Amino acid sequence: MGYDMGSKKKKVAVAGLASILLVAAVVAVTVGVSNKGGDSSAAPANNGSPTISASTKAVKAICSPTDYKETCEQSLADANTTDPKELIKLAFNYAVKNIGEVIQNSTLLKDAAADERTKGALDTCQDLLHTSIDDLQRSFEKFGEFDVSNLNEYVEDVKTWLSASITYQETCIDGFENTTGDTAEKMKKLLKTAGELSSNGLAMVDDFSTILSGLNLESLGSSRRLLGSSQDSIPSFVNPEARKLLSITPISLKPNAVVAQDGSTPYKTIKAAIDAIPKKNNDTFVILVKAGLYKETVIIPKKVNNVVLIGEGPTKTRITGNKNFAEGTQTFHSATLAVNGEGFIAKDIAIENTAGPEKHQAVAVRVSGDKAIFYNVHMDGYQDTLYAHAYRQYYRDCVISGTIDFVFGDALSIFQKTRLVVRKPMNNQACMVTAQGRKDHRGVGAIILQSCDIVADPAFTAAKPALEAYLGRPWKEFSRTIIMQSNIDGFIAPEGWSPWAGTFALDTLYYGEYQNRGAGSNLSDRVKWKGIKKITPQIASSFAGGKVYTDDLWLRGSGVPYVPTLV
Repeated sequence: MGYDMGSKKKKVAVAGLASILLVAAVVAVTVGVSNKGGDSSAAPANNGSPTISASTKAVKAICSPTDYKETCEQSLADANTTDPKELIKLAFNYAVKNIGEVIQNSTLLKDAAADERTKGALDTCQDLLHTSIDDLQRSFEKFGEFDVSNLNEYVEDVKTWLSASITYQETCIDGFENTTGDTAEKMKKLLKTAGELSSNGLAMVDDFSTILSGLNLESLGSSRRLLGSSQDSIPSFVNPEARKLLSITPISLKPNAVVAQDGSTPYKTIKAAIDAIPKKNNDTFVILVKAGLYKETVIIPKKVNNVVLIGEGPTKTRITGNKNFAEGTQTFHSATLAVNGEGFIAKDIAIENTAGPEKHQAVAVRVSGDKAIFYNVHMDGYQDTLYAHAYRQYYRDCVISGTIDFVFGDALSIFQKTRLVVRKPMNNQACMVTAQGRKDHRGVGAIILQSCDIVADPAFTAAKPALEAYLGRPWKEFSRTIIMQSNIDGFIAPEGWSPWAGTFALDTLYYGEYQNRGAGSNLSDRVKWKGIKKITPQIASSFAGGKVYTDDLWLRGSGVPYVPTLV
């Protein structure tokens, strides 16, 4: 079939015109510079540039939905535009500059630090804050790409990245747990403005997208990519060959690298295979890990994207490590597998942290890369087994075991048909399945368990006296967890949820259960906190994958089973 170049040019022209009209509409709605009542100060100057008065009105309008209005207006004090997109970009740039200053100050703090744990926390902070800056920068770069035809992807990407930027700043502060001196308080003070600026950016984008959504986009040529349409192509990071690999057995694979401990392949360790991946990789790179026990720390570096890690089955291929907080390793760096690149997929493999319950925080898997997928993966540990840190993540047919907060973090994470196994903790410890860490009430982060099984290890149920276990507790102020259409065994306490400390976050969290089954699913004796929500069918549907991920082609095209709706 031929390709109509003239038709393509017309579509581009319509999209470009639509974008111009949209910006004009948003200016009219948000700024309200209509020169009513003869206010000549709002009119353009002779040279065509907006007057100071018009810019001031625009700044106040763009800052109106933010939680930190004074900080917002200060960040835009030198602005001389009424374009909302430009104002938002200026606000992002100001936040980037502020975080850069924090990084410089953290170097001075490190020079004055007296103990190694504090110095390590400051080193980690610098890495985390650089990533926070990266997320802010790609957010305002996305504004330059904005077009009515990609509204859904545009909004979802920017809100995801801004939420992650806030998460990285908060993770920096978390790293000072149990450090000596006042460095933690100093970092909190340094990051106060950065946190407010990042939160304001999220509020601006949220308000901007709400206004756009309220306009008549259909008449401007807007369209959402539908499954089965000509635009429903496989995402760039999952090419057709990679999708084929995910649907067949490892025996018939033709991967880019094969790891085997017996020396039959060029790579005896997973690390060696990862080191062979080109830097800043964007092509799919498949690593097949043959059966064996691999005692190593596996790190997928930042900007090494689209790595597919496949074992010969989670009972045959296992990666183990034992880094832990008790022996001096920060929780963030304790993971046996740490994923920092985007578009990562793991299949048919097991990852374990063997440190044991007495070593406290000891992560098996940390995922800090966008659009990560885990399929038929076993993750075993005790406290903090899976750190679903940030961005968008999907888990299918996995088994995750642990004791305290063993699924935690602030990613927008969906778990389908996954088995969560509560293990026996140390004496006087209660078990928590989840500890979600959303810091900002507009953040996208959530833990969503759908069609899952929440069960106990036999050693847990056999313990005398009986042990306590809960569905979760709020790690941060706006912790959000939804459990729906899942089996909850009877070992879960009737209250369902546990506080973190006192009344912290009990009014601001968002916890809900919907259409669950099993002896532990009875809602009659659940805690009655303000943050416990009654989940209607409509609300439950809004937490299904097809709604949570506005653009879910990265899942639909992955070759991994995925249900975008309620079941």
